[in-house]
Amino acid sequence: MSVLILCHFALALFAAPLVRRWGTRAFLVLALPPAAAAVWALTRWSTTAAGGTDTTEWRWLPAYHVDWALRLDALAELMVLLAAGVGTLVLVYCASYFDDRSRQLGRFAGNLLAFAGAMLGLVLADDLVLLYIFWELTTVFSYLLIGQTSDHKRNRRSALQALTVTALGGLTMLVGFLLLGHEAGTYRISAILADPPPPSAALSAVVVLILVGALSKSAIWPFSLWLPNAMAAPTPVSAYLHAAAMVKAGVYLVARLAPAFAEIAPWRPLLLVLGSLTMLLGGWRALRMNDLKLVLAYGTVSQLGFLTVLAGAGGHDTGLAATAMILGHALFKAPLFLVTGIVDHATGTRDLRKLSGLGRRLPAVCAVAVLAGASMAAVPPLLGFAAKEAAFQTLLDGSTGDRWALAAAVAGSALTTAYTLRYLWGAFARKPGVPDTGAHPVPAAFLAPPAVLALACLVLGPGVPRLQDLLGAYAAQFPEPGHPYHLALWHGAGLALGLSAAAWAGGVLLFLASGPVLRVGHALALRSADRVFGGMLLALERTALQCTGLVQRGSLPAYLVTTMSVVLAGQIAVLVVDEPWTGTPAPRLWDHPTQAAVALLTCAVALLCLGVRRRMKAVVLAGLTGYGTALLFVAQGAPDLALTQFCVETVSMIVYVLVLRRMPVYFEENFSRWRRLMRMPVALAGGAAVAVVLWIMAGHRRAESAGAAMVEETAHHGLKDVVATILVDLRAWDTMGESAVLAAAAVGVTSLIYLHRRTDAAEQPVLPLPGDHPHAALRTGDQPHAAPHTAPHTAWQASRYESAGLPSGDEGAPERTWLAASATLAPERRSLVLEVVARLIFHPVLVLSVYLLLCAENLPGGGFVAGLTAGVAFIARYLAGGRHELADAVRFKAGLFTGLGLFLSTATALGGLGEGTVLHGWTWHGHLPLWGDAHLSTAVLFDCGVYLLVLGVVLDIVRALGARIDRQIERAAPRPEEGRA
Repeated sequence: MSVLILCHFALALFAAPLVRRWGTRAFLVLALPPAAAAVWALTRWSTTAAGGTDTTEWRWLPAYHVDWALRLDALAELMVLLAAGVGTLVLVYCASYFDDRSRQLGRFAGNLLAFAGAMLGLVLADDLVLLYIFWELTTVFSYLLIGQTSDHKRNRRSALQALTVTALGGLTMLVGFLLLGHEAGTYRISAILADPPPPSAALSAVVVLILVGALSKSAIWPFSLWLPNAMAAPTPVSAYLHAAAMVKAGVYLVARLAPAFAEIAPWRPLLLVLGSLTMLLGGWRALRMNDLKLVLAYGTVSQLGFLTVLAGAGGHDTGLAATAMILGHALFKAPLFLVTGIVDHATGTRDLRKLSGLGRRLPAVCAVAVLAGASMAAVPPLLGFAAKEAAFQTLLDGSTGDRWALAAAVAGSALTTAYTLRYLWGAFARKPGVPDTGAHPVPAAFLAPPAVLALACLVLGPGVPRLQDLLGAYAAQFPEPGHPYHLALWHGAGLALGLSAAAWAGGVLLFLASGPVLRVGHALALRSADRVFGGMLLALERTALQCTGLVQRGSLPAYLVTTMSVVLAGQIAVLVVDEPWTGTPAPRLWDHPTQAAVALLTCAVALLCLGVRRRMKAVVLAGLTGYGTALLFVAQGAPDLALTQFCVETVSMIVYVLVLRRMPVYFEENFSRWRRLMRMPVALAGGAAVAVVLWIMAGHRRAESAGAAMVEETAHHGLKDVVATILVDLRAWDTMGESAVLAAAAVGVTSLIYLHRRTDAAEQPVLPLPGDHPHAALRTGDQPHAAPHTAPHTAWQASRYESAGLPSGDEGAPERTWLAASATLAPERRSLVLEVVARLIFHPVLVLSVYLLLCAENLPGGGFVAGLTAGVAFIARYLAGGRHELADAVRFKAGLFTGLGLFLSTATALGGLGEGTVLHGWTWHGHLPLWGDAHLSTAVLFDCGVYLLVLGVVLDIVRALGARIDRQIERAAPRPEEGRA
């Protein structure tokens, strides 16, 4: 079973290349997995009909008692045959319905096959969580299939509507599944059915939650609005998803759980009332439709209501009738949808007011439609008649509620007969005053799939007793009455047959009185549910905009004050109520007077931040507080933390300064006295609250510190640096996650700067860049690409000769430069001292970064701080020589370093699978020439990945916030001609 499901998804991945190679013939290949599933299900018929089962089980999430559990029993056998059999015929039908020029045909084919696999998994799942996963997969693939023609607004809206309604119901159902698993002590469906939890208020709530999901999936009122709109999808999708597969999922779930929960309130009243109401509303609406697909769509809604009544009645005989009706509905509704596609394909329209005389032009198509339509109207000797007779008789023999549902079923059957006649008359009859519709011939291969399904209705009508064993195996899960019902084509002249005759007569009268019926329908029509849904979405959007406008005022200080106030309120409430400081040792103020001095200076700088109005001063003061914290780490004897803090603060301050170039000098917000008086207490209270909470938490520690164990484990591996070992070995999972988050954050920040393009080819070493001086090319052998007369001259890059207005060629002999790109800066932008320092420290700092990387096992260092150190070296080059210098120093895209870092860390982690677990550490010991004895561990390789990732992030941010903003400043700078003017 697992292989069959996975084959659907595996082949779906290759659908696009298959379609590109073979065109529509690829659908014949894609039909092989569902065909194999149907053949396999047929081979298991005798086993399931005898009450046996086939199971597959794999322990998936044992800690949560969630398993990959599949089970084939009688009900699953029926659904597999429908999902796989009809799916096979629909895929074969697609080979004729589409042509090789159809847009995005490969994607459509893959989604349709993947949906078939998801549907197969849904009906075979024996675990509630697994069933929900496949349930939502059908929702997602249905969304993709309905929105296949995404350039049409109607398709996009219909797809979104179907996704919204069914996904909302699915999430509600998931809550019910989780609660049911908790109540039953297991998520295994077969175990729950064998030993259901006792009735309770909680179980009643669970039933309602699950039924919301089932009813929304099967388009039962009030969730029925999405199904007619889903007719925007191609006809094969309507025939498969909305007649034989997806919409049956809700009915299947009701039938699956009915043996255990039919007696739990409010199961039966809810399903009988909503099912009956849906049956009548859908049938009545179908009489007013002029689109053949919409006639069938509203008819499907009506039939789904009938199926819900039968499956939800929760009895032996109604269960038997429900399964017979599920089979019958799929076999007559799917061919009618397929015939509609043929009519549309042959004539170019589905409007029954424009169609005329097709019965004579397409007699074979008409015959198939009449056969399927007769089965839908329950005309003997077709399968629809046998199933309808079983439904009428079993409801007649049921309770009072069942008899009320029978009355609705008879009225619904009359409507079914009426819209069946309307469909057949509209599609194939010759209408007075309407010219005969032209139609091209229909190939036999095109008509074969609906013909097979229609013939199955004819064959299984007299052969319905052969279905008794299989369908009766499902019905046997209910208590068996004294005189159980048996499927047969003819049960004699009785009340059930009389009700069928009354339904036929009523349907004929409704069809003949179509004019008055239409007028009455329009007069009684309430507001369209589709408009109500649209209005609700619009109201929700407006409410969201109003709420956003109310709370999102664009003031970062206001956000911070609000956030800190809420956090403070919670902390203060806990402190006041619980008094957790009781028994907490008094805090020790310092271990050494140096700590006190550094702490006082840091607090003083932090207090100065409260009244600052200049942005640059605020950044400097905030950076000084960070440096003060680093000095506290030094005084406490934590060199690793101190080194990391120093590097982080340095890089952060540089980034802040780069950003401030594009921001006003002063904070724009009005710094009135009352605002400062409001914010200062919040800031001070926030800091004090954090300090108190940390003191209390440290004082309440009762367990032994993990530090001793960490030191022992580190020493056991022959290492000394505990911090680095924790980061890259003992807690490497945390480091991997943090690295991924860091990379994602950097990509997000730089993408906001670049907006349209992630990278900029103009920032490569081929210089000058657009907007630069035409002669400001680096000595790399590349020639300038910008024409002299087109490049703007700005003070940022102009030479002193150009600034003075001297003609080109009077510059004299070239001067010696310390940096390759220093000549691209205007004289007032250059600093010779900074250029010399950058030139002298660049390579030593890079060597230092490599040293910090490799010595981390025994000395302070590590990949993170080493990457920051290397980043500082490149930042120095940028600050001294500008963006051209940075481009010359780093000839690769920053994303390459980030990607290589993630790849190396992830590869090292996955390499541990060779020893059984991810991130399993190993060490190599050997002898290298000129080096001597050496060893290499996975921790070092992992740390190298962190090094490259951090370096890439720093370079990416500097290029985005530095070089990119430089370009913006240059373009905004006035030309010398403009200045002289």
